[in-house]
Amino acid sequence: MPTLQFKGKTVIWNHHLSIPYHTLEEDKKLHFQAEKGADNLIIEGDNLLALKALLPQYAGKIKCIYIDPPYNTGNDNGNGKGWVYNDNVNSPLIKEWLYKEVGKEDLTRHDKWLCMMVPRLKLLRELLADDGAIFISIDDNEQHTLRQIMDEVFGENNFITNIVWQKKYTQSNDAEFFSGNHDFILLFAKQKEIFELNGLPRGDKQNDAYKNPDSDLRGPWKATPLHAKSGNKIDFHFKFINGVAWSPPKGTYPRFSEETLKKMDANNEIWFGKDGNATPSRKTFLSEVKQELVPKSIWLYDEVGSNDDAKRTVKELLEANPFESPKPTSLIKRILQISTSPDSIILDSFAGSGTTMHAVMELNKEDGGNRKCIMVQMTEASAAEPEKNICRDITRERVKRAIEKNGYDSGFRYLRVGRAIDPENILSGDLPFYEEFAKYVYYLCTGEHHTNEKEINADHYFAGRYGRSAIYLVYKPDFTEMTRLALNLTLAEKIRAANPNERLIVYAPACFLDEDYLEANQIEYVNIPYGMFAKTGK
Repeated sequence: MPTLQFKGKTVIWNHHLSIPYHTLEEDKKLHFQAEKGADNLIIEGDNLLALKALLPQYAGKIKCIYIDPPYNTGNDNGNGKGWVYNDNVNSPLIKEWLYKEVGKEDLTRHDKWLCMMVPRLKLLRELLADDGAIFISIDDNEQHTLRQIMDEVFGENNFITNIVWQKKYTQSNDAEFFSGNHDFILLFAKQKEIFELNGLPRGDKQNDAYKNPDSDLRGPWKATPLHAKSGNKIDFHFKFINGVAWSPPKGTYPRFSEETLKKMDANNEIWFGKDGNATPSRKTFLSEVKQELVPKSIWLYDEVGSNDDAKRTVKELLEANPFESPKPTSLIKRILQISTSPDSIILDSFAGSGTTMHAVMELNKEDGGNRKCIMVQMTEASAAEPEKNICRDITRERVKRAIEKNGYDSGFRYLRVGRAIDPENILSGDLPFYEEFAKYVYYLCTGEHHTNEKEINADHYFAGRYGRSAIYLVYKPDFTEMTRLALNLTLAEKIRAANPNERLIVYAPACFLDEDYLEANQIEYVNIPYGMFAKTGK
């Protein structure tokens, strides 16, 4: 497969692996009706760090991902300015790019955009369920490079389609060449062979053609031709019970065999017109047709909304238009309809004004679903605007007001990307809570997210069970107490008595037991923090 080469590719390709896990810290003052929507999360902070922090709990669990990243137009914030590269990769080249605006005249803007996207795409793939899919909004500036890099990260065999969305219905006569009326939505599955796309419900537009002029007890029907454009019977003649003779029009072929036509004729499935002298046709009953429609690859504004619709919605809720090109709720609802089930988890790591969570709640209200949504948004504060906080003041506020206005029986928790969970921070005394650290250790140990967090027990140092292994974390979020903790004989015997037939993996700051004892009792000791980074098998 051809690969895309760009400046910085070699240094960022595995950058997601070097990012330390961070805590996700709740701000209860910014929760809203959390008792009704505890699994809906709005996360404030860098989405690269947030995605890594979500791995221990959500790896392989997200059914649908929708992202709307910067289009790299040189005007991505709507104020004539570009986006800012802020991934602190350990490379002289990348460090030269840090905190600098990526504008239209930047000759390396495509390289920088790809360097920003790759580690995020890799983490998104890890979070996606095997039968899940990712939808990415993009325009002509980066659609070609995005498709190529998605082929590499997700596999070209997992490409589903490139949806064309009509984002505006007016014509821009001041455009240099063409009036830009569409965006793209690139769709990839994680594993195409097990991915299933939902059909769309039939509407009045599709059903209007079905009538019942002869009061058939089988219900509404529409007349469909008896001939087809292809076939193999050239000389075909048939006579119906009423004596009407029929042959396919010149250049066409019979759609049905003689035996099938006889059965349909006997079952009153042939229509000869109101007066009985029209060309025979088949009565296709509405009850027989597929009740779900296969989605089309072109989405028109009158079906899924436009940028103007989105702006009106945001303005009604926030009394302002903070974004130049927000996405309409109806567009995201269409994505959710074709790719999720009522209990799916949806993720949007470029949350913007919060359309995705709004759409999730709207669809849940319509179909009684219990979908959950996770959104990530940066503050986008800067030296010039240190108090700026898009996540708190726009994303959160829009969702809160949407709940209040529309009466959604839901809510959300508000979290922030916190401190890094790494050896350096642990040694410095910046310690995470036990539950946070236990989930992190469990993920490092097993390579899988914790499936039963309720079993975590700080009092007994129990972090979880994995196959025939019991994982213990001897730890307290207090540096003075940490210096006194160790895996000693008393603790080892207590742990072994609680797990007589299981292999024991014990994370602790120190160990006072010799190798012979550990081996004889099937105990694997892992030192905190230096030895935490090796996975174990079941």
